[in-house]
Amino acid sequence: MTGAISWPVGGVLERWLTGPRFHPLPNRTPGTPPPLLSFEFYPPRTEALEAQLWTCIRRLELLCPRFVSVTYGAGGTTQERTHAIVVRLVQETSLVPAAHLTCIGAGRDEIAAIARRYWDGGVRHIVALRGDPPGGGRYESHPEGFAFAAELVGGLRRVADFEISVAAYPETHPEAATPGADLDNLKRKLDAGATRAITQYFFDTAVYLRFLDRCLAAGITAPIVPGIMPVSNYAQAVRFSTLCGASVPAWLGDMFEGTEDDPEIRRMVAAVVAAEQVRLLQANGVDEFHFYTLNRPELTYAIAHILGVRPQASRPAASSLPSGPARASELAP
Repeated sequence: MTGAISWPVGGVLERWLTGPRFHPLPNRTPGTPPPLLSFEFYPPRTEALEAQLWTCIRRLELLCPRFVSVTYGAGGTTQERTHAIVVRLVQETSLVPAAHLTCIGAGRDEIAAIARRYWDGGVRHIVALRGDPPGGGRYESHPEGFAFAAELVGGLRRVADFEISVAAYPETHPEAATPGADLDNLKRKLDAGATRAITQYFFDTAVYLRFLDRCLAAGITAPIVPGIMPVSNYAQAVRFSTLCGASVPAWLGDMFEGTEDDPEIRRMVAAVVAAEQVRLLQANGVDEFHFYTLNRPELTYAIAHILGVRPQASRPAASSLPSGPARASELAP
């Protein structure tokens, strides 16, 4: 048996004992409601992917999210597919759907007609975006259309009393002249009648929290809901991030290093990274999250469970909910 261990002065134990201390992440007390969640889906391009989408929808429907959004392809390329999915969500599920609508490729009258078609179909929530041109080219507004999302919001308000969400960019939109100009644009969208902003995804929680500080200083008081994208394919996330201007911190690459041929380990790492992110946001008082699901439910479902969200008994179909803008008190899980 070896003798007693002698700890050197200034050694490991001293470093452990004199380092910074952190408060524990919050635990939900009994009776406290879990955070509000919303989920984003994208229109599938094949029958197999459509089956995957509806498997995802049915799995996440059990969690009774605040709403679910369905994206709109660049240049409006999935307009009819998006509309069909949103209407089916109204007719066949208990979910509250939000349809993406952009300024791209349509005049004001056409966009108003699309919006009225949604309203008549029972859709009460729109995600209003400027949109991206197909092929990643330079944005040019339609000669008879809305130039920017703030104008689109105002146009939708004239059609019906939609609940309207808009986009926010904690790391600044890639085409914005300055961070200040980007923030001014966000304020214009909210002042035009948007209900909330949903952020582009981010991986550094401090980036989002600093953005909230800037929003409040600019006089913005509407909810700025963090967009969360669980990452199980690191290379794909890097490609997405390059296109949308989101930074990928070096530590994220380190976490996924060596997992290229091990999908199970990638899923485990992804769950840890996203769960830590949302729990840190919870510790800072954030109580609503929007998940970019990529039409894969497992990671989002697991993270929702960590947040305290549990499957609920079915609620009334979306078409039987109140016709005005949805309120958190009506839709809370």
